[in-house]
Amino acid sequence: MSHARPYERDALTIRGATLDSRTIAGVAFFALAAQFMTVIMLAAAMVPGYNFRDAAISDLGVFPETALLFNASLVLVGLLNLVGGYFFYRTHGKRWLLAVFGLAGVGAIGAGIFPLDTGGLHGLFALLAFLFFNAQALGSATRLTGVIRGLSVLAGAVGIGFVVLMALGDTGNAAAFGPIGHGGTERMIVYPVMLWLVAFGGYLLGASDRPNGGAPVAEA
Repeated sequence: MSHARPYERDALTIRGATLDSRTIAGVAFFALAAQFMTVIMLAAAMVPGYNFRDAAISDLGVFPETALLFNASLVLVGLLNLVGGYFFYRTHGKRWLLAVFGLAGVGAIGAGIFPLDTGGLHGLFALLAFLFFNAQALGSATRLTGVIRGLSVLAGAVGIGFVVLMALGDTGNAAAFGPIGHGGTERMIVYPVMLWLVAFGGYLLGASDRPNGGAPVAEA
């Protein structure tokens, strides 16, 4: 059954400029991933002897040289995901998918507020983020078409697969990490979905520039 596209009646006007929901979501997702990947790179370079193979990404939230930078970036990841997820929701109307984006955002915010050295809360929030950022890629695939749909499935599936490997490794089977170690395994949870968010954000921005907004979101 065909319906009017939500974004066609769902624009915002800010200081005279009209922005549709896809534009706002696209900017949020692109900025989220771009700033976080940049901060991870810079923070790792700031810590002498930081070991990509063995060190967790969240170790960057504990070292005095990088703690504020990394934890603030992680909180920003969560906030931007909440913003992007909400405005993406305004284009498709699926509450279950909005909830997935919301849980991922809460996980990132919590992991930033409670760094690795604060105890178990960090681990719980980090696991929430690991699972639901990748779940949101898989969930978004149900609302997309074409190449971006395939990329969504690929990124989410790779991330979830490495979540399973990390769980196996952290429960005593270190061989599950293989040659990339704990640090490499964790990065394979995070990097694919962050790269997907860059691509997805650009995709939404490109769609908003097409006549009538294009048709990047499945309407069924």
